Amino acid sequence: MIEKIDIEDLKEIALKAGEAIMKIYNKDFSVDYKDDKSPLTEADLKSNEIICKNLQKLYPNIPIMSEENKQVSYDTRKDWEYYFCVDPIDGTKEFIKKNGEFTINIGLIYKNRPILGVVYSPALNELYWADGKNSYKNGEKLPLNVNQTPKEKLFVVASKSHLSPETQEFIDKLDSKEIEQISKGSSLKLCMVAEGIADIYPRLAPTMEWDTAAADAVVRCAGKMIYQYENNKPMVYNKKDLLNPWFVAA
Repeated sequence: MIEKIDIEDLKEIALKAGEAIMKIYNKDFSVDYKDDKSPLTEADLKSNEIICKNLQKLYPNIPIMSEENKQVSYDTRKDWEYYFCVDPIDGTKEFIKKNGEFTINIGLIYKNRPILGVVYSPALNELYWADGKNSYKNGEKLPLNVNQTPKEKLFVVASKSHLSPETQEFIDKLDSKEIEQISKGSSLKLCMVAEGIADIYPRLAPTMEWDTAAADAVVRCAGKMIYQYENNKPMVYNKKDLLNPWFVAA
């Protein structure tokens, strides 16, 4: 199945969605709120429409799980072998603040692990992807950077809008002479670990599977991993509860 899916298709779809949402980003737009109080803009819906329509056209036999679609019951999806896991805009808060740190995320999950992924930041003109073997940023193979002296200085990335006290406490206890803490929005944090700009990204706070799936593929194909905080095992997907456990990407 993975051989039949062309990563170029997924990149093309992400670029199309990016073009559409930048038109909205560059004008005045209204913000609604979902039942869980999270923000929703017309850009989230537009991006979702473009991604789902194009995926269904190219790959009609592969189910889609998206943040903005009605969720499929576990009884149905537990039998999915492959599915697309989509977040049409990760970092809607950053989109609303107009700081550029939001992403379009399309991941392919096989059983319970991500194997392909595209993460596109249209405002920053950064395109990350994982083709099942390697990861790239704008065509350059990742990682671009390796920290040779983490005991001397450690680069830590954390959430811009969702930094929990538990995450900060974890960072403060890290074993390095100097810790440089960087704040970033959306799944760009995971991409920074894949790229080697950040050594570690702890997230001791809630995320959903679609928040991490595409970037998790980029992390893995760059030779890194997202570990569950409780048991140090790799992150898994298509769980009964779509809420991710706390995790550390490194």
